[in-house]
Amino acid sequence: MYDKEVLSMVKSNPASGQFNGIYEELALLVGIDTVIKIYDAFKGQQITLPKRLFSQEFVTEQILKCCTDTQTIKAMALKYGYTERWIRSILKKHIDSAV
Repeated sequence: MYDKEVLSMVKSNPASGQFNGIYEELALLVGIDTVIKIYDAFKGQQITLPKRLFSQEFVTEQILKCCTDTQTIKAMALKYGYTERWIRSILKKHIDSAV
């Protein structure tokens, strides 16, 4: 895998330019140990990160739980990162399927 001496040196004296490309930015964000784990798990792969963190299924479940609360559609849209239109469509589907 890696020479333990090199890893020890990098960890004990982190400096700019030690990592290649995006690994440098990740090291600043999440730390060297985590970057090494990410590298080991995904090296050589192209990774695309979705714009939205939460799945539609999760957000739908949360919307349906909150629809009885006083939260507005706008507040839910901001909270979960989806549009008000999408949230209204989820609520409409739920109401239509309940009838």
